[in-house]
Amino acid sequence: MPRIAAAIVQAEPVPLDITGGIVALPAHIAAAADGGAQLIAFGETFLGGYPIWLDEAPGAALWDHPGSKALHGILLDQAIRPDDGRLAPIQELVDARGLIVSVGAHERIRSSLVNTQLLFRPGQPPLAHRKLVPTHGERLIWARGDGSTLGVHAADWGNVGQLICWEHWMPLARAAMHNQGEAVHVAAWPTVRDTYAIAARHYAFEGRCFVLAAGTVLNRDALLDGLDRCGGDPEARALIAAMPDGQLQYGGSMIVAPDADILAEAGGRAEIIHAELDLDLIGQGLASLDTDGHYARPDVFELTVNTDERAGVVFGDKSDNRAG
Repeated sequence: MPRIAAAIVQAEPVPLDITGGIVALPAHIAAAADGGAQLIAFGETFLGGYPIWLDEAPGAALWDHPGSKALHGILLDQAIRPDDGRLAPIQELVDARGLIVSVGAHERIRSSLVNTQLLFRPGQPPLAHRKLVPTHGERLIWARGDGSTLGVHAADWGNVGQLICWEHWMPLARAAMHNQGEAVHVAAWPTVRDTYAIAARHYAFEGRCFVLAAGTVLNRDALLDGLDRCGGDPEARALIAAMPDGQLQYGGSMIVAPDADILAEAGGRAEIIHAELDLDLIGQGLASLDTDGHYARPDVFELTVNTDERAGVVFGDKSDNRAG
């Protein structure tokens, strides 16, 4: 089995200004690739930044809050869309250097925002995973994903999958991913807190895979700068200004082996961490635990996953005459 060089880019996003974030992304990717990385991960909603005002701004969740509405409108306007041409330079870089890159983004599906993790891979369109259940206050921002984006990328050396934040406490989601035989799993977070690190290490041990637990860093000044880049709405500025000054997200990224050992760990500032993934460790670990195989009881427990895309409205055949 080969060894794969992996990295997590724990950087500060360009908040709100998603186009600006896309422009900045190639330099981050190149920096990790220049350090030898073949597989690179970024944290949750790196493109656009995590909506930290939901946690830090007093009143952000109040009904009809003008600042929250303004920020939502900015994200809707800025969000990536399916087949978004702005992402072409990222795909070109991935193709040219043979990379696999996982990056979080705000995505617009019709008129709603979705929390999406995009997996760029050479010669293929990005593989999207859309967060199944936004956590608590996040439901004020994001709609739910569906089972159509629970897939993995089949690299030459093994499968790569993704889940976002508290999806790692959804046992059935974990079971669905373990069934697909991940060699490497990207666990995207805003900050990898202590309990999130436990979830990442548990996932690695349970799934007998490597886990890239990717966090980000964020300061309030960056959020204000991002707002200025998007027009500087005064109601949004007032909401952000009510948040604590200084650092709001603290990284904590780590790369974890299939036995739950930590191979590399970041601090609370911007940095890139690297690790070499010895894929032989996967098979060695499966000797004692295969939760989808010899440690499963399919005669007792059975999981059915609906992988259909759920649009909500299904029209008839295109040849139908619906004009009347």
